[in-house]
Amino acid sequence: MRDNPVKTRLHAGQTSIGTMAMEFSSTGLPRLAATAGADFIIYDMEHTAWSIQTVRSLLASNAGIDIVPIVRIPTEEYHFAARVMDAGAMGVMVPMVNDAAEAQRVVDACKYPPFGKRGAGFSIAHDDYIPADVSSTIQQANEHGLVIVQIESPEGVANAREIAAIDGVDVLWIGHFDLSNFMGIPAQFEHPEYLAAVDSVLDACKQEGKVAGQLGQTVEECLLLLERGFRSVAFGLDLDLYRRSLTSGLEQIYRSRALKQHSV
Repeated sequence: MRDNPVKTRLHAGQTSIGTMAMEFSSTGLPRLAATAGADFIIYDMEHTAWSIQTVRSLLASNAGIDIVPIVRIPTEEYHFAARVMDAGAMGVMVPMVNDAAEAQRVVDACKYPPFGKRGAGFSIAHDDYIPADVSSTIQQANEHGLVIVQIESPEGVANAREIAAIDGVDVLWIGHFDLSNFMGIPAQFEHPEYLAAVDSVLDACKQEGKVAGQLGQTVEECLLLLERGFRSVAFGLDLDLYRRSLTSGLEQIYRSRALKQHSV
């Protein structure tokens, strides 16, 4: 079973930078992300039509690549968390976690006994199809599996300290659009109430020794997040990165062509 360098780095107090995918289910995507230097890639099942079979193919494409695959599942339900981990996910992100009880259910689904309630499935994708000592496999899976819970509501913010205190939770990840939406200030990320909510989550992470994470859509946003105290940051969504790069390139081409035509 592979080590999880992202979890190791985060638990050592360091940072980890990755990216997120929700549009392009190409099997080449993880290799492209790894070649670019991403530590991890988050495959999104919440806001896509991707099935477990699609995600299984993407996870299989991570084999032999120096990148950590994480899956955002649609809900906290056991059958989503356990199945994507069995398929080879090295981390699970769960949206809309509002209290400690929900966070505990996430941990239970991701961890084998005695730390959780994950069902036994060995010599399959998650342990590279290699028959091995079961006790050792369980220990490694429990140690290396990364558990990310998303704080996306005022209730989640209010309970952030209790959520962060749950053993097995590694990262509290702010879903900034949903959080601002549920606060009644959609996309107002400089609003004093939103900034105060973010500070509450950061403080909860600091108090409980956990990591704060968030998506940054631009380089500038990512740098600001890191300066503010976030230690796990995803740079961009695949479709946004493609659109911005294509737009920038085309604008330069059209502008250059127009200038040349004008000079003629």
